[in-house]
Amino acid sequence: MPADYPYLYLGSLSEARRSNEAGLWRASHQCNIACKQAIEAAIRAGFDGMHLKADCAHGVIAQYGFKRVGWVLANTMQKKRWDGRFRPRHKEWADTIFIPACDRTGEYIVESHPAVLDGFVEAFLDEVKGLSLFDASQCDTLSGRSLEGEVLVLSPAALKESCWSPRNQLWLAESGFGCSPHASGRAIYATCLGDGERTRWNRGDFIGILRDEYFPEWAKQTVDTLRKAEQEVHDGISS
Repeated sequence: MPADYPYLYLGSLSEARRSNEAGLWRASHQCNIACKQAIEAAIRAGFDGMHLKADCAHGVIAQYGFKRVGWVLANTMQKKRWDGRFRPRHKEWADTIFIPACDRTGEYIVESHPAVLDGFVEAFLDEVKGLSLFDASQCDTLSGRSLEGEVLVLSPAALKESCWSPRNQLWLAESGFGCSPHASGRAIYATCLGDGERTRWNRGDFIGILRDEYFPEWAKQTVDTLRKAEQEVHDGISS
């Protein structure tokens, strides 16, 4: 299971200043630069002139975490999207991560040879795949849908890395303005299928609605239990 790492600040410096969080931003920015340098060092050590070691991303991930390594790689590929040596599917992945514009992000662009760096991105994505997390390819869109009673997939970005597991991603949406496709509110109150925790999320924290063909058996049983309990409460109130 991944560990927790220093806080990755996702907003811009101007946003951080408005929120009185400039110190958080600076600490995160310095860590991004150090991560960029670690990626370049790992590539130098892992490339023999012809091949890049298959596990070359492992040590950097262990030191800086999936979130930060992914952030630095996505930032690099977005800034170098013109370069044809990056595979299209890697560019598509990078575009799923929002990086604030014009915010000194150039200071943590990885400057390794693009063709070799593309191999590092592949190794990184293989490590992510090894966690067996749910992703957008297994979901239906949230757009235009009422979410109440649906099983939603929480984005890993909303979780601490120590909580990254498929069980912590599945949530039964129960109430809140965010369940409505037309409401201005974003709040969704939901129950985690993994441990029964009930909490508030924002609609944007979820990737989508889990498709039936990807439902694990344990999740089906948990959903049935939760829905049965909800029905019993409703029947008790009605009587």
